[in-house]
Amino acid sequence: MNFHPIDLESWSRKPYFEHYLHKVRCTYSMTANIDMTLLLPALKSKGIKLYPAVIHMLTTVVNRHIEFRMSYDADGNVGYWESMSPSYTIFHDDDKTFSSIWTDYHKDVREFHHRYLADLEGYGGIKQFTPKSNEPPNTFPISCLPWVSFTGFNLNIYNEATYLLPIFTIGKYFSQADSILLPLAVQMHHAVCDGYHASKLFQELQMLADDFATWLPAR
Repeated sequence: MNFHPIDLESWSRKPYFEHYLHKVRCTYSMTANIDMTLLLPALKSKGIKLYPAVIHMLTTVVNRHIEFRMSYDADGNVGYWESMSPSYTIFHDDDKTFSSIWTDYHKDVREFHHRYLADLEGYGGIKQFTPKSNEPPNTFPISCLPWVSFTGFNLNIYNEATYLLPIFTIGKYFSQADSILLPLAVQMHHAVCDGYHASKLFQELQMLADDFATWLPAR
């Protein structure tokens, strides 16, 4: 959970950061489809649920890039977390509310899946916004709308536009031609992430979906 402050004076991104944070405050959204055609049957054969698998994929890519881990510490210093864990929503079907639960990330997807199921068992039935206490500061938000295959999704956050971490929203997967596609939207802050970084994120997610044999357990 180590936080690494950035020296603004020597940071090559300083003029971009200050421009999009102070002069023209700017966040943006990007939505694209992830081709899950190969991954879905592989997950099913391993007994791994889709939602935690996608959460694991997102966290894996987030942890590869400093740009997706940018934040402020308790003293207001800008910097990046050494690693991140996901905070994700679960839906309560009886009263149509949701809760947000966090799970410690683990590189091994089988271990993460186990932790996810344990948290779901322990906190999934508690009707609170954040039923699992002591959420660490190095988490980022993920939500899911499994009822619609959206083509765009935009969040409006009114906090002086100082929230720097990416925010992910997963949609309902759908069939198109011979492919199964999963809509994914990400909200980013232009002060720390440009279109290049957003594009890299989607490209690397697609690579994980295509090259599942490199991270899914053999058995």
